[in-house]
Amino acid sequence: MATPQTFMDWMLFLWQKYSSFFLQGCVTTIVLALVGTFFGCVIGLLVGILRTISKPAPDANIVKKLLYKLLQFFLLAYIEVFRGTPMMVQAMVVFYGSMQLFNINMSPLTAGFLVVSINTGAYMAETVRGGIDSIDKGQVEAAKAIGMTHWQTMVSVIMPQTIRNILPQIGNNLIINIKDTSVLNVISVTELYFNGKSAAGVYYRYFETYIIISILYFIMTFACARLLRWVEHKIDGSRFYKLADPMADPTGVLPEKKPEKKKVRGGMRIWLR
Repeated sequence: MATPQTFMDWMLFLWQKYSSFFLQGCVTTIVLALVGTFFGCVIGLLVGILRTISKPAPDANIVKKLLYKLLQFFLLAYIEVFRGTPMMVQAMVVFYGSMQLFNINMSPLTAGFLVVSINTGAYMAETVRGGIDSIDKGQVEAAKAIGMTHWQTMVSVIMPQTIRNILPQIGNNLIINIKDTSVLNVISVTELYFNGKSAAGVYYRYFETYIIISILYFIMTFACARLLRWVEHKIDGSRFYKLADPMADPTGVLPEKKPEKKKVRGGMRIWLR
């Protein structure tokens, strides 16, 4: 095969030669982002709910007060540490630290799943806490007034509204994770960036290769953004509603009244009600 001469020739050549290699990296990238975002949301929901627990009353047991302070301290420390350090550093600490300190031989992909999940959970925890705080306090008081427990109030009243409110942020985290998984190449996770870098080094055509990688990243993030926007529209429902008839029977039990048929008396038409 003749050596490519132009920019487009090199792009077509690299794509034909390494398309399966690029697509394999795309699959790893999207699986890492989806799984990491899912478990990150689960962690964020749990931590966010625990962060909104009310303080014990002043006359509460001292043990209860101490447990509350310890719980809030550890949750805040988790959030601050994982939001305040780069994911690349976290990946290296988890991957190499698990072997050195605990003698756990973790595969690069397993370490990648763990790091993306924990990192996303730290961001989602604050998002969930903000979403819960945005709900009108009157709804919580109304739920307590009818005898609902704290758990029932959260599950049936607060969380459905909170999840709808934080859905755009979940989409943002998914898109960020698709891009940020590229830093996991430092622990040899074979995602798109890692595979692309390996292909670029064969012919030293870095510019053409990274243009292909950029296009693939854009396709993945754009498709996920459109999909999540579609889910938001489905949850919101229709923007158009049919107004109810104020004179209609609200119970729907009574039959609908229909005007009686015309009767003719002496050549005159009369409507009877």
